[in-house]
Amino acid sequence: MFLSCLTFLLWATAFAQQKGIINNANSPHVTFRSIDIGDCEWTEGFWADKVEVAEHTMVPHMGTLLMGEVGHGLNNFKIAAGLLEGKAKGMWWHDGDFYKWMEASMYLYAMNGEEKIIKELDELIEIIGLAQEPDGYLSTHTQIKGTPRYSKVNHHEMYNSGHLITSACIHHRLTGQTNFLEIAKKNADFLYEKFQPTPANLKSFGFNPSQIMGLVELYRTTEDKRYLELAQTFIDNRGSVMKGNIYAQPDDPTVPSFFQGDQHQNRTPLREEKEAVGHAVLGMYLWSGAADVYAETGEKAIVDALDRIWDSAINRKMYLTGALGQVHHGGGEKPFDMVHEGFINDYMMPNATAYNETCANVSNAMFNWRMLGLKGEAKYADVMETVLYNSALVGISLEGKDYFYANPLRMNKGQRDYSDTESACREPYIACFCCPPNLVRTLVKMSAWAYSKTEDGLAVNIYGGNKLKTTMTDGSAIELSQQTAYPWDGTVSLTIDKLKREEFTLQLRIPGWADEATIMINGQPANVVAKPGTYAKINRKWKRGDFVTLELPMPVNMVEGHPLIEEVRNQVALKRGPIVYAIETPDLPEDAKILDVYLPGDQTFEAVHRPDFLGGVMVINADIKLRDSSGEQMYRKVSKPDWTTYSTQLVPYYSWNNRGISEMTVFLPVLWN
Repeated sequence: MFLSCLTFLLWATAFAQQKGIINNANSPHVTFRSIDIGDCEWTEGFWADKVEVAEHTMVPHMGTLLMGEVGHGLNNFKIAAGLLEGKAKGMWWHDGDFYKWMEASMYLYAMNGEEKIIKELDELIEIIGLAQEPDGYLSTHTQIKGTPRYSKVNHHEMYNSGHLITSACIHHRLTGQTNFLEIAKKNADFLYEKFQPTPANLKSFGFNPSQIMGLVELYRTTEDKRYLELAQTFIDNRGSVMKGNIYAQPDDPTVPSFFQGDQHQNRTPLREEKEAVGHAVLGMYLWSGAADVYAETGEKAIVDALDRIWDSAINRKMYLTGALGQVHHGGGEKPFDMVHEGFINDYMMPNATAYNETCANVSNAMFNWRMLGLKGEAKYADVMETVLYNSALVGISLEGKDYFYANPLRMNKGQRDYSDTESACREPYIACFCCPPNLVRTLVKMSAWAYSKTEDGLAVNIYGGNKLKTTMTDGSAIELSQQTAYPWDGTVSLTIDKLKREEFTLQLRIPGWADEATIMINGQPANVVAKPGTYAKINRKWKRGDFVTLELPMPVNMVEGHPLIEEVRNQVALKRGPIVYAIETPDLPEDAKILDVYLPGDQTFEAVHRPDFLGGVMVINADIKLRDSSGEQMYRKVSKPDWTTYSTQLVPYYSWNNRGISEMTVFLPVLWN
C-alpha cells in the first residue's frame, strides 16, 4: 500500500511539472525551472489590473478582429479547408499570428477556467485540421495562392509552423486533449521528412525561426527525439550557405537579395557569432530556440555564442526601455548588407527614428527568460522587467484595443513619413499584425515568469501582488502570497502560507537599479547581502506565517547614455524604479514643441501617485525650461536664449499617446547652473 501511494505521489509530482510555458522540468542543463502555468495568480496591483484588461478586452477584442473580415485570420483557414471561397488576406505569416492569439486564449483559460474558451478553440482546431494537407503541410497563404512550397524564405512557412507547434503544446498541457497536438505532430513530422537532413537548396530556411522553440517544446511534450534533432539541424544550417569570402552573398534563389547577408543571421555559423546582427525579431527567435536546444544538449559552443550575442545586444544595442532594433531600414555592420527592422552598429541609437518593433521587445524578454533559466543570474530578469514595464507595454493602449508596431523614444510632429507600422498614434488594426498577439499572449502568461524553481527552493523574479501555489523540485508543496504596490512603491512583502519542514532557500531578485535595498524577516534584519543585480539568498528552516519584507528605495534618477551614443550626448532621461519616464505635449503650454524643452538638472524631482490618471500612475513633477526652437535654417548662429520656466509632469513611457496624438521624448537636454 505504501509503495503504491509513493508511486502515485512520484507520478503526480512529475505530471505537475509538465505544464510550464517552457517545460524545462526535466531539462538537464538549466538552473531555474519553470513553475506551472496557473501556479501564480496576480491578485492586486499593477499586473492584476493589466491582466484584467487583457481578460475582458485585449484577448476577446483581438479574437473579434482575427475571426472577422478585418483580420481575416480564420477566413484564411476556412478557405484553405474548402469551407469558404475567397482570397488569402493579411501577410504570409498571418497563420502564426492567429496561433499566438489562440495561445493567449489558453492562458486565460488557465486563469479563469471558463470552458467556453476551450469549446471555441475546439471549433477552431477542427477548421485548422481540415486546412492541413494530407502530408502535414500547413501554411494557408501558400496553399490558397498555389505558391510552390518553400520557394522564398520570407513566405514565413517556418514561422507559421513554429507558432502552430508551440500553441498546440500549450493547449495539450492545459487541457490534456490531443486534437491540436496531433495537427502539430503531423506538421512536425512533415518538417522532419523535408529538412532532416536538409537539402542544399533549403539550407537558408528557418527564416523567422519560431520553429526551433516549437520543436524543442514538442520534444519535451512527446519525448520524441526526432524533434530535438531537427531543432538542432536548423541551428546547424545557419551560416552554412555562404560562398567565397565573408562578404559574398549566398547564391540562393529562395532568399531575396534584400534579405541576404546578416539580415536573417545567415552569414556566420551561430556557434561562431560574436554580435547581435540582422533583423531583431529573427535574431531573438533564433537565439531563444538555441537556448532551448542548449537546455537539452548542454553543447558549450552554443551557450558561449549566446553569451557573446547577449552582451552585444544588451550592453551595446539596447535602448533604455529594453527595446531592440534601431532602424526600420538601414545598413548592416558589414559591407553590402541591408538590414530591415534590425540591429546596426554599437551605440548607434537614434531616438526619433528608432524602430523598436514591439515583437523585438517582447522577444527580448523571451530570450532573457530562457537565459535566466540556463544561468539563474539576475541580470536576465532585470532585462525582462525593463521590457515588460516599458518597451512591451507601450505597444498597446490602456484601453487594450489599439496598437503600436514601432516604438521610438522621441516623436516630433511631421518629422517622418508614417507607414502602417510607423504611426503617430496607436492603430486599431495593423496590417502586419504580428505584434499585438505577441504582446497580449505575453501579458497573460507572464505570471508564470514571476517565480522559478531552484535546486533547493524558489526564486522570485518579478514583483507584484500575487498568490503562488506550486511544488518545489523535490515534490514538496509551497504556497506564498505577495503584497506590494510595486512598481509605484518599493516595499514588497512575502508571506509563506504552506511549506515543507526541511530548510530551503528563498532567492529575492535585487534589481540592478536598487541601491541600498534591505531585507527583513518577521520584522527583524535578515543579515543577508542585498547587492544590486543579484539574487539575495535566504536559507533557513521556515515556519508557516513567516514573512519577508524587501525594501527597494525608489528615488527619481537622471540617467545618461554611454559617451559613444551621440544621439543623447548632454541629454538625460528620468527613471524611477523599473519605470522609464517621458514628457509629452499635453503637459506643455499650447504650441510648445518637444524640441523646445530643456531639463534643469539641479532640482529635486517629486514622484506623485495619481490613481485616476492614465489608469493610475506615478508621475514625476518637474520644472522645465522652454525656448523657441522654430526656424528653417539647418545651421544658425547661437544667441543667448530667452528661457521660460514651466512646472509640469513626466509620465511613464508606456502610457504616452493615450491622450490623443502628441509629441513625446524620453531624453531631454540637461541644463546645469
